[in-house]
Amino acid sequence: MVDKKQLRQSMQRQRLALSPAQQNNAAMGLLKVLSDSLLFKKSQHIAFYLANSGEIDPHPLIEFAWQNNQSCYLPLLASNGDNYLHFAPYTQDSILVNNRYGIPEPICSQEELRLPQTLDLVFVPLVAVDAEGNRLGMGKGYYDRTFAFLCSNPRPIKPSLIGLGHSFQQTDQIVPCSWDVPIQGVATESALTFFNSPVFG
Repeated sequence: MVDKKQLRQSMQRQRLALSPAQQNNAAMGLLKVLSDSLLFKKSQHIAFYLANSGEIDPHPLIEFAWQNNQSCYLPLLASNGDNYLHFAPYTQDSILVNNRYGIPEPICSQEELRLPQTLDLVFVPLVAVDAEGNRLGMGKGYYDRTFAFLCSNPRPIKPSLIGLGHSFQQTDQIVPCSWDVPIQGVATESALTFFNSPVFG
């Protein structure tokens, strides 16, 4: 059985050991993999994240989405401390401020926030992922709480949850907790793989 604490520490060390050139190559590989996919092409409202602590960087993909007039969003920590995520529009003109974890977030009004249920595609950062779509995150549970509605049966059509990570972040079985929300696929610098989901291509 995988020890989650040890796995998290090991993956974080490997991410932080990547050189700027390696990170840039990974980001451009991720752009190539996802910009060619039908899932990305058919999505209009897409949530991204800003890379932190060695995470694979989706910003080249964000810039590609801007060029194609797709609407981009970033996660925003709920101001009332309820540990849920809101999603703020992200444009070239957005003003960013650091949240309590030092991660930049767009400044926006309550009216501009987009509900998770109305997003088409959400790119989720991960520490590790197994072949069944079980994701290991940073342990705070923000994405699991925010997207718990996707565990209903039948699963809502939107949004699709796709984890982003470096190839080495794919690992052996991760035993999920009862509240974990599985992702539908994972994209790395070299491939887009789906887990028990329709193949969008």
